[in-house]
Amino acid sequence: MLFLGLVWGSSFILIKKSLIAFSSYQVGLLRIGISALAFMPIAIQSFRKIEKKDLKFIIIVGLTGSGIPAFLFPLAQTQISSSMAGLLNSLTPLFTLILGILFFGTAFKWSKVSGVLIGLLGAALLILFGEQIGQNAVSLYSFFAVLATICYATSVNTVGTHLQHISPITVSATSFLMVGVPAILYLLSSDVPSIVTEHPHGWASLGYASILALFGTVISTVVFFQLVRLNNALFASMIAYIIPIVALGWGAIDGEQITLFHYLGMVLILVGVYLSRK
Repeated sequence: MLFLGLVWGSSFILIKKSLIAFSSYQVGLLRIGISALAFMPIAIQSFRKIEKKDLKFIIIVGLTGSGIPAFLFPLAQTQISSSMAGLLNSLTPLFTLILGILFFGTAFKWSKVSGVLIGLLGAALLILFGEQIGQNAVSLYSFFAVLATICYATSVNTVGTHLQHISPITVSATSFLMVGVPAILYLLSSDVPSIVTEHPHGWASLGYASILALFGTVISTVVFFQLVRLNNALFASMIAYIIPIVALGWGAIDGEQITLFHYLGMVLILVGVYLSRK
C-alpha cells in the first residue's frame, strides 16, 4: 500500500509535466499505449486463458480502470492543479463503497453514510474553493477528476467481485490489450512523433509520460490487483489515504498554490474514508 501510494501520488505531477508538450488526449494515449506495449508479450499468452464468461468483465476493467481515467485526469489537469487532482482522487474509496452497495452486493450499513457525506463535503469544498481560477472552469474540470474516481471504483469492485479466480497479471495484461491496441494505432498516425522531435520539451514530456505508464500503470496495476485479491476491494482502495499527501507534497515542491481549503478538503475526505470503513 505504501509503494502504491507513493507511485500513484506522484502520477499527478507526472501528468502535469507531460502536458507541457502534449495535449490531454495525447497524454492519455501515450499512457495507455506504452503500458499496452509493456504488457503485450504477457497479454498474448494470457488472453488464451480467459473464458468467454469473464471477457465482459475484463473489458469493463480495461475501460474503467485504465482507458477512461487515463484521459479524464489529464483533461482535468489542463485547468486544475496536480494537488487538486490528487486530493479528488481520494474519493475512490467512497465511490467504491457506494457502487459496491448499489451494484456489487456490498452490505449496506447506515453507520457508513456519515462517512460518505463527510467525504463528499470535503470534495465540494475543494471544487468550490480549492483553486484561484474562474469558478465555472474549476467546477467543470474538477468533475472530470471525480468521474475518473467513479471509474476506478467500478474497476475495483469488478475485480473484487467477478475476477478473483484470475491471476492479477492476467487481468492487468488482458485488460490493457483491450484498450491499448486502438491507442497504439492512433498514436502511430498522430503528430506525437513530430511533437517529440520539434517541441522544446518534447523528449522530457515523453520521458514523464513513459515513467507514468511503466511505474504508475504497469507495475502498480499488477501490485494493486494482487492487493485486491489478497484482501478486498475496499481495503485495497484505502491507498487513497497516502495518495493525496504525496500529491500535495509534489504540488508544493513544484510551486503550486496550496490554500487552507486544500487541507480542509483533504481532512474531510480522509475522515469520510475512515468512517466509511468502520
